[in-house]
Amino acid sequence: MARDKLILHNIVLYGYHGPFAAEEELGQRYEVDLELSLDLTPSAGTDDVEYSLNTVDLFTVVKEIVEEQEFHLPEALAEAIASQILSAFEVDEVLVRVRKPHPPLGGLLDSIEVELVRTKN
Repeated sequence: MARDKLILHNIVLYGYHGPFAAEEELGQRYEVDLELSLDLTPSAGTDDVEYSLNTVDLFTVVKEIVEEQEFHLPEALAEAIASQILSAFEVDEVLVRVRKPHPPLGGLLDSIEVELVRTKN
């Protein structure tokens, strides 16, 4: 498994996820981190974009899942992101963090965060 990582930190999007009807209706901000494990030797050694992952495409995958799908749980959202990235990109492993800032729990809380790590078969 590769020890190199490509990281996209704090992708901020608006989604309609949660177990409560109000969350699904009003929506809220979500924050997503990706850590992709892959061999960066070809792109690092050549400085050629052709040998690197397209970060626009990675961002677009996350954006489409967060903004166009609906989930009750942040872990289900993270799982959908991880699954899509593993199937669409040449990576060995993906770590996905999903943060839900200021969730409606009846008190003050900075965020709920879920972290999943998934590997290619």
